[in-house]
Amino acid sequence: MSLAAVVAAAMFVGVLAYAALGGADFGSGFYDLTAGGGRRGAELRTLIDHSIGPVWEANHVWLIFVLVMWWTGFPKAFAAATTTLFTPFMLALVGIVLRGASFAFRKYAATFAQAQLFGAVFAGSSLMTPFFLGTVAGAIASGRVPAAGYGDPVGSWVNPTSLVGGCLAVATCIFLAGVFLTADAARTGNTELAGRLRIRTIVFGMVAGLIVFAGLYPVLHDAATLSVGLLGRALPLLVVAGLAGTTTLVLLYRRIPGAGYRKTFAFARVSAALAVAAVIAGWGVGQYPWMLVGQLTIREAAGATPTLTALLVVVVLAGVIVLPPLGYLLWFTQSDKPAAREVISP
Repeated sequence: MSLAAVVAAAMFVGVLAYAALGGADFGSGFYDLTAGGGRRGAELRTLIDHSIGPVWEANHVWLIFVLVMWWTGFPKAFAAATTTLFTPFMLALVGIVLRGASFAFRKYAATFAQAQLFGAVFAGSSLMTPFFLGTVAGAIASGRVPAAGYGDPVGSWVNPTSLVGGCLAVATCIFLAGVFLTADAARTGNTELAGRLRIRTIVFGMVAGLIVFAGLYPVLHDAATLSVGLLGRALPLLVVAGLAGTTTLVLLYRRIPGAGYRKTFAFARVSAALAVAAVIAGWGVGQYPWMLVGQLTIREAAGATPTLTALLVVVVLAGVIVLPPLGYLLWFTQSDKPAAREVISP
């Protein structure tokens, strides 16, 4: 494997981490939006705040990691993608900013109307960001980003493959968030809320699976290079995704009283993350060795060898310095602490 491929693989690990961890955070916006009013709605919104509050900013470390690796290690591809896909990139960024601001401002809203407004902005932007990031992935995978940049500013990301990518990103985020929130509700002893969440999560799990496999049809006709890879070397990963997704649905469907209830949902969280990671990995393997499909391979897009070497050194240092605190943060937030029961509810 070439040095450029190793750096690209390291960058793709960041994509997988952002999809699994950041995706669960983004999907929580849907459950916040549809929580309803009164005590039932307040109960779910409190769980969301308790679950994502300590880690919602930390998850963007992975996005920053990916962008810096892409910009520094593969500058030609980065410049081409950001000029052609300027609109979806900016809309995704707007979503991230609005989401962060509204999540914080809602906690300090002076009136009920303000809390409603910030809650709606939080929910909408939580779904807006993964959709546009998905359209970016679809545009690159379908070969609509020219190596010189400045491609079609609309058609590059408004096309069948991009729309499948956007819808898949939103559906998987909602599914992941549902599994994580169900596990958190069970962990804190709120079995009634966990029961309500698991039914909705099962439904969206089936929707996400439908998009994955039904979405292959338009992709086959719109992105020839990607479709060959998906039905070839990436097919085992799609099988893994299907098996892991089915396992998650079965675990959510089972009713096990007592401590087994919590353990079942904890296992479901692992299998759900595996399913999403396998889908994203399958997309990446199907696209390999292209950085921009039909335009630039990973080797052709790579920067200077000293730059790639320095990036690998930085990756190792980041693994030693950053990963342990992030791991501890995630572990600490999963300790069995009861969630607060009162929150301003739209």
